[in-house]
Amino acid sequence: MAQKITIDPITRLEGHGKIEIFLDEQGEVERAFFQVPELRGFEQFCVGRPAEEMPRITPRICGVCPTAHHMASTKCLDDLWKVEPTSAAKKIRELAYSAFYVEDHFLHFFFLGGPDFVVGPDAPAAERNILGVIAKVGLELAGQVIRIRKELRQMMQAMMGKVIHPVFGLPGGVSKGLTTEDRDNYRKVADFAVEFAQGALGIFDAIVLKNDAYVDLILSEAYTSRTYSMGLVDEQNRPNFYDGKLRVVDPEGKEFARFPVRDYTEHIAEHVEPWSYITFPYLKKIGWKGFVDGAESGVYRVAPLSRLNVAERMATPLAQAAYEKMYEVLGGRPSHCTLAFHWARLVEALYAAERMQELLADEEIISPDIRNLPTEKPSEGIGVVEAPRGTLIHHYRTDEKGLITAVNLIVATNHNSAPIAMSVEKAARGMVHGPEVTEGMLNLVEMAFRPYDPCLACATHALGQTPLVARIYDKEKNLIKTVKR
Repeated sequence: MAQKITIDPITRLEGHGKIEIFLDEQGEVERAFFQVPELRGFEQFCVGRPAEEMPRITPRICGVCPTAHHMASTKCLDDLWKVEPTSAAKKIRELAYSAFYVEDHFLHFFFLGGPDFVVGPDAPAAERNILGVIAKVGLELAGQVIRIRKELRQMMQAMMGKVIHPVFGLPGGVSKGLTTEDRDNYRKVADFAVEFAQGALGIFDAIVLKNDAYVDLILSEAYTSRTYSMGLVDEQNRPNFYDGKLRVVDPEGKEFARFPVRDYTEHIAEHVEPWSYITFPYLKKIGWKGFVDGAESGVYRVAPLSRLNVAERMATPLAQAAYEKMYEVLGGRPSHCTLAFHWARLVEALYAAERMQELLADEEIISPDIRNLPTEKPSEGIGVVEAPRGTLIHHYRTDEKGLITAVNLIVATNHNSAPIAMSVEKAARGMVHGPEVTEGMLNLVEMAFRPYDPCLACATHALGQTPLVARIYDKEKNLIKTVKR
């Protein structure tokens, strides 16, 4: 008899979602669906607000990456008022953002994604968490994890006023500069961040890469999606999380597009499905071809591995060495191994830590020239950063008084929404085989979405009638009728 399996709630992510797997009579997967039933609606209730409030409102979307929303919103206000931040302000912003990046990437690796590898995908559910990681790697490393997060968050709070909901970004600059004493203190944090990032890569090497079964899993077809990749790059096509142009490469690594964020509507469109509040962006020049991969499909991916796929090299030496090693193991660039997003995340953490060192070595970082005041009337602004989860675009329109009339937020999980759905179904087909379905099999399906580090609260923007569904069962609990509004 056919069987339906529901994983609800799915675990170790931000937000609420579920996976439904339908098996045929032989116990093989017929279909699998990744569903997101929640709606936040930030784009709608921001309408009518003063634009200058947006960097303080949008971080409330999510407690995991508020700094990304704050920074994208601040950059959107720069563009809205046509004011260029001072050079020192840009460097201060990037320093704070790099500290956030390191902290966020380590949070994901050790608390959310890492347990699947460090503890093991088939370990009991009660052990696949940070406590299980500590038991595997030892208390000394646990102390270092606590220390690095504590020091980075203290630095972020001192620079931005708050850790969770920053208040320092202003159109044309920042609200607070750095003193010489601040710089000296932050240098110690940056040095430890570089040291810790190298150690984290060492752990990945010792536990994951030296385990043939894990490497086979990473390289397996069940966790492979051959899509386009997109990310911000500098003028030399190196990753830059704070600024740059958006670059898209095809599944073979050939450049497909390279454009400033103000042109994003020429390249990206959003598809809507009636069964989800998440929108599904796709490459406009190819078109929406459904939930399929390959060069003929407009589906693309963002986030760590995609950023490294579009980059031709890293901008710092230690990260470059780690980048080269990763692609050597993965068989060259670009790589389409979904589970390798975890590895790319550690390479990026090392780059962000090195970038902190570079910025703190720049004398301009302590300049008091931290803001240019706006003089133009607002009308429309677009800002972009690379959130840890991928490309984040803020787009606002206002009246001449600066009151918001329209908002569009395309967050990383939006960009990745179609690939996540595809990855979950592909993993289900590869890993779930009946008639007996084990908890370990179901975790292997969940492992297909964790590499994307999805933030479902950020991504649920598609408005419409709330889909009320009533299911009627008989006394034997057989579904006999479904009524939909």
